[in-house]
Amino acid sequence: MNLQQLRYLDGIVRHGLKISDAAEALYTSQPGISKQVRLLEEELGIEIFVRNGKRITGLTEPGKAILDIAQRMLHDADNLKHVGQEFSRQDSGSLTIATTHTQARYALPTVVKQFIKRYPKVKLGLHQGNPTQIAQQVLNGEADIAIATESLALYDELVTLPCYEWNHCVIVPPKHPLLAEKKLTLEKIAQYPIITYDFAFSGRGKINAAFEARKLAPNIVLTAIDADVIKTYVELGLGIGILARMAFIPERDKHVRMIDAAHLFQPSTTKIAIRKNEYLRGYTYDFIELFAPHLTREVVANAMHAASP
Repeated sequence: MNLQQLRYLDGIVRHGLKISDAAEALYTSQPGISKQVRLLEEELGIEIFVRNGKRITGLTEPGKAILDIAQRMLHDADNLKHVGQEFSRQDSGSLTIATTHTQARYALPTVVKQFIKRYPKVKLGLHQGNPTQIAQQVLNGEADIAIATESLALYDELVTLPCYEWNHCVIVPPKHPLLAEKKLTLEKIAQYPIITYDFAFSGRGKINAAFEARKLAPNIVLTAIDADVIKTYVELGLGIGILARMAFIPERDKHVRMIDAAHLFQPSTTKIAIRKNEYLRGYTYDFIELFAPHLTREVVANAMHAASP
């Protein structure tokens, strides 16, 4: 048994059980992969894959257990490499953050600027997507850290830590009737067409829950994943907007007005997620602490240790 055989096993599964696709991705031949998998099965004394002729159609029950162990072993092998890199090149390397548009656009710029100044040799990447996509990127090893408000805590394979709480606000065109209200209510909001986030983004679940609790049916005419898109359509007069308070910047958003809505919707919590058993470089700990000062290296390391089997 060797790591290359485990990589072939993992590659076949990651490429939908298509040996040809796995061979192409791993820069080897299809017969070579098939031979090594057969050798692994012979050594272990079981069949890992269910086959229909020469075609692989699934994993056997013992095959599923072997795949789980193989993936952990491959992950630990990568961690060994990272340890070497940590001590040979402590101030260089790469760090990929998977996050949503709201975090990338409004919460991360100052942190990214500070980080780049502190670690000019580290290649920093930002991948944007919905919370499900960014969680999967971390699980697949395509990103080191996920930052989002929704969904991250649903994945048992991730260590999830709270970063900060934030609230929603309502934005309206200038001279809108809601600006004359002494205290904004959900009943008043429900009288107008609403533009807000897609369900998977930026605390949308808290918005829905608030209306449902009052037995109100909001007239949501448009949803978007991007706060700037929401503001654009509010400017056009298509409705009022409900968005993250951090996404309203008075000096930039001069064509709309903001009304605080913290009393109407439960606060949302932005979280950071890391794959369990991940070896974190020193600068990764620093990035996390820049973003959430209470998440010191000790706090994160303890959380990672507690989550390890």
